[in-house]
Amino acid sequence: MKILFLIGSPNQTSQMHAISRYLSPNYDCYFSQVFADHPAIRAAVRYGMLDHTVLGGEIKRKADLYLETHQLKNDFQCANFNNKYDLVLACTDMLLPAQLKNVKTVWVQEGMIDGLNFLARLTKSLHLPRYWAFSTALNGSSNLCDIYCAASEGYKDYFRKGGTEREKIIATGIPNFDDLAACKENNFPKHDYVLAATSDIRECFRFENRPKFIRKCADIAQGRPLVFKLHPNEKYNRAIREIKDHAPAGTEIFTEGNTNEMIANCSELITQYSTVVFVGLVLGKKVHSYFNVENLKKLCPIQNGGNSAKAIAKLCSAFISYHGNGKEFLSEGINREIKKYIL
Repeated sequence: MKILFLIGSPNQTSQMHAISRYLSPNYDCYFSQVFADHPAIRAAVRYGMLDHTVLGGEIKRKADLYLETHQLKNDFQCANFNNKYDLVLACTDMLLPAQLKNVKTVWVQEGMIDGLNFLARLTKSLHLPRYWAFSTALNGSSNLCDIYCAASEGYKDYFRKGGTEREKIIATGIPNFDDLAACKENNFPKHDYVLAATSDIRECFRFENRPKFIRKCADIAQGRPLVFKLHPNEKYNRAIREIKDHAPAGTEIFTEGNTNEMIANCSELITQYSTVVFVGLVLGKKVHSYFNVENLKKLCPIQNGGNSAKAIAKLCSAFISYHGNGKEFLSEGINREIKKYIL
């Protein structure tokens, strides 16, 4: 039986790979960058108009390199192997190709979901394609997939309010964010600094006053060492130039490295719209975010010692052969062996 993993950002790609490790001994696993079958979207990707999204550009290049490095089978747009899939694991339900809509689907939450801003509410109210929100605000709320794997009970309720049936959602925890205490043991050489983890707001076609944010970070640091970790989707040259112009002398800038380990060693964390705020909250750091921090505490991913990938894999293994829909499976088909990894 064949399983397709739809991948995107480095985090989405590594999460899907983690799940596939538990499935590959018994199933034929393939991977594809998230794609669309609409001619207009494909044309936009082809001409580089969507290079700052998960559909193309540097993000796709990184994902392709990841697949090549780990010797994973790349079936981009389901065009390389002529496969008929028995199950699809999706990292987004904002864009689900028509050719996959009759296949069993399991959606896996990647990380933080953007808030419902004006554009997202307008997109939803006018029943426009969800990706027109130009954010992740509507990810997980389409109700298109058979099963939804959420980071926590708090997110389970969030997706229900967004439009996905509660009976389809199960709080499994999510790979990469389910054993954050392990980040404390690391080789990152710096300690006791204020860390600012930026977001790709402008690359997602939204407004940001980055100089103002940088000056705010300096105010919070109050003379303490200040470190910036840039989002992998940012235009680095622009971001580095702005930090050098507006941050105190001696401010360090990282474009690579393990962000979770940097957070584990910091004394205070500043974020914008980033999932890494959960790392700071779980590790007991003082955090700043564009989101309400008290609300974020209710959404924190389940900490299960790193068992989320195994739990999701076992769920998929049982569901792929189940004769019924996702709601029926979650209500009666899920067995004790799976639950012990989830609860």
